[in-house]
Amino acid sequence: MANIYNFSRNALLKRIGLSPGKKLLVFLLSLVAITIPMGNVYNSISIIFFVLLSVLAVRRQDVSFRSVLLWPVLLFLLMVASVLWSVNCTASIKALGKEASLIFIPLAFFLNRRLGRRGVDDILKNYSIGMCLFGLYCLIRAIVRYTATGNANVLFYHELAGVGLNAIYLSVLFSLALFEFLSRTHKTIMGNVSMLFLLIMVFMLSSKNIIFIDVVLIINYYLFFSGMAKKARITAIATFCILAAILGYYGKIYQRFVHETETGATVTSMGIHNVTINEAWSNNQFSSNDYFNGTAFRTYQIRIFTEMLQEDPILFTGYGLNNSGIKIEAKGNEHNLYHGNDENVGYNKLNFHNQYVEAFADLGIFGVLIIFIMAIINLVNGIKQKYFVHIAFAILMISLFLTETFLWRQRGVVFFTVFYCLFNDLYPQRVFKPAQAPDA
Repeated sequence: MANIYNFSRNALLKRIGLSPGKKLLVFLLSLVAITIPMGNVYNSISIIFFVLLSVLAVRRQDVSFRSVLLWPVLLFLLMVASVLWSVNCTASIKALGKEASLIFIPLAFFLNRRLGRRGVDDILKNYSIGMCLFGLYCLIRAIVRYTATGNANVLFYHELAGVGLNAIYLSVLFSLALFEFLSRTHKTIMGNVSMLFLLIMVFMLSSKNIIFIDVVLIINYYLFFSGMAKKARITAIATFCILAAILGYYGKIYQRFVHETETGATVTSMGIHNVTINEAWSNNQFSSNDYFNGTAFRTYQIRIFTEMLQEDPILFTGYGLNNSGIKIEAKGNEHNLYHGNDENVGYNKLNFHNQYVEAFADLGIFGVLIIFIMAIINLVNGIKQKYFVHIAFAILMISLFLTETFLWRQRGVVFFTVFYCLFNDLYPQRVFKPAQAPDA
């Protein structure tokens, strides 16, 4: 019976022009990764193909339960369980759809044999080329808009990313591709040009957190991973620092850095009061003229989360997936934050912008522990293997989770889950093979 099933399955795959094997797996995973910045529908279709082909092409000898892949599945199961105690079951159930990658992608990896380092490198090469092409598309689109409007803002931050895309998320996608080009043993002129292009795009997207992390990681690459002679390393680092300083001091980018790091209390000519970190943490009441930069607003959000912990029994359960927003809005009303209008979203409508805090508020302490464990496993495995791109990915995720609810967005959860599984499935770990039953 098993032989008949295998024959019919292989016949079906060959009929639709697909030959099960490593090349098909590399192609499908590359497709999933490359379509992340595109519309969610394209990425969802790619994931469906990857999972479906993994099921159709599964071979008994390839199936194994790798413990490192269990953590995303556990996080999803906790999300499902949170529906039972959610303050709004409908909102929690609705959010499960965009989080489904946490279970389907690891399960597809369970059904496939390990790709090995060469397979992962092939996927990263395809992904990096795809990100360069997407970056070129974003830049051309922005230049066309600039030509039509004369507005230089279209070349930076969210407007450069385009409608439906977050500039910070796109910076992360470009950064991983940048690190792949950087770490290539045999560099080419086209590879160096692509690396420089992606670096410029990251600066133009103007996420101060990602730019800072990228600069630190690139310097560390030249110091510890490049294998270059001492003089060559010093020259490369000096050249890069000069380039980074030039890019960082460009008007629009520099203004954003200064704007987001101001800590003093100031009042603009329009009567807008810039809230300090201390005020964000301690003031009980605010006004419609109060403005929070990124640092002050995240300070305020951590402050109201501590208030939630004191007021509600959410230590072990949280409010349920996708439900902390209800309490954030209530806290905004309590502290009289700016509520927004038809053109601008109010502060009380924004999520925590911190993955650790958001997971704690929605899922309780077990949710944040699972995310913390995945982040540590990811970093430790990269360091053990001295695999620079993996280390860079791990550090990017740890830092990004401090400023964004990355795993609560479809693009973010797909990006993290695909590369978490791809990198960590490389290494020796506890493996459980299924029992070999005789063919019927």
